[in-house]
Amino acid sequence: MDSIKKTTLPNGVRVLTEHLPHVGSAAIGIWCTTGSSHETKAEAGITHFIEHMLFKGTAKRNSQQIAEEIEGRGGMLNAFTDKERTCYYCRTLAEDAGNGFEVLSDMLANSLLDPEELEREKGVVLEEIKRGEDEPGDHVHDLHLQGLWPDHKLGLSIIGTSESVSSFNRDDLTAYINRRYKANNLVVSATGKVDHDEFVQWSNDYLSGFESGEKSPELERPTPQPGLNYVAKEVEQVHFCIGTSGASYHDDQDFYRLIVLDGVLGGGMSSRLFQEVREKRGLVYAVGSYMMSYNSGGAFTIYGGTSAEKWDEVQTVVRAELDKMVYDGPTESEIAKVKQQIAGNIVLGLESTNARMMRMAKNEIVYGRQIPVEETVAKINAVTAQQVQELSHKLFAPSIMRTTVIGPAPK
Repeated sequence: MDSIKKTTLPNGVRVLTEHLPHVGSAAIGIWCTTGSSHETKAEAGITHFIEHMLFKGTAKRNSQQIAEEIEGRGGMLNAFTDKERTCYYCRTLAEDAGNGFEVLSDMLANSLLDPEELEREKGVVLEEIKRGEDEPGDHVHDLHLQGLWPDHKLGLSIIGTSESVSSFNRDDLTAYINRRYKANNLVVSATGKVDHDEFVQWSNDYLSGFESGEKSPELERPTPQPGLNYVAKEVEQVHFCIGTSGASYHDDQDFYRLIVLDGVLGGGMSSRLFQEVREKRGLVYAVGSYMMSYNSGGAFTIYGGTSAEKWDEVQTVVRAELDKMVYDGPTESEIAKVKQQIAGNIVLGLESTNARMMRMAKNEIVYGRQIPVEETVAKINAVTAQQVQELSHKLFAPSIMRTTVIGPAPK
């Protein structure tokens, strides 16, 4: 933690660096605290679309030059959009950190948003939407959140719809950027063989033109919609999500308890679901669980794929495992094993400069401070079997759960 430094520029841009002298590279990200949850319905997918467009050229570089100036020096360049954040990032050799940061800054500050490129990129994103819809194992997760939170912005699809994406024009993109890409929403995060003072100077040079704006309003907690949504499609398998509410980043106790619960129930090959549904009964190839947390709420989801003939049995077995967790709770040995597994995963993650860069930025964006690994591990280790059982009782009542399925038409 002593190696992490933070400076806030006069316009509100936050600059964080972590100096790691033993590596020869730099992982650099420019984050904007905007995502699909900040869109109107008419704007559905516009944050993701803007992410695409910022790679399409500036006054200094065309799209090929943007890529070549990073990759041509042995680095990598990418970006992602989620429901609350967008990140543009690169990894470079340490001596190329200044060049990498300048390219990222140029993309954010000076994108042309050329109308001809915009029309071409619409075709790319529309094909991306079609590809997602053609892959039921992926699409079912989007459908599930849309059904779980139908009246909340967290339920909106990150990629948008064919109708919304087709409607975008340059004025739409410019209006959204002017509204959301504000200095106080920008975080620079750099980890590796980096110099803090250099990044502060570069940020002043390249990002000082961004103006500060009003703080984003906090969303109300989403109210989950229970029930069943079975989408009939000509596919070989039943792809399913069985889910419930989860924990937000700020539900301090439930957040850490759910991490442990997730590990016991569906986190890996030694989890209850994997062992019972796949190993003992051979009902699926893949099965597991995951938690998604946001500032205003969260979701917990069990997922998998099976044949139509085995779908009823899979539901029965999954429900039985949930009931065991509710009425019997996890064993002490399971809790101890999962805690060790989680601690190990955290330590392994710290060996990646990219993961450290992202962890540092996320801590700043979500909590406004850096959370030491020791604090996280201590909170995980404080979770008891009884607390996990109590959380299961709160989350797994059949009347509040939702099931989403893409599968063959029922006979």
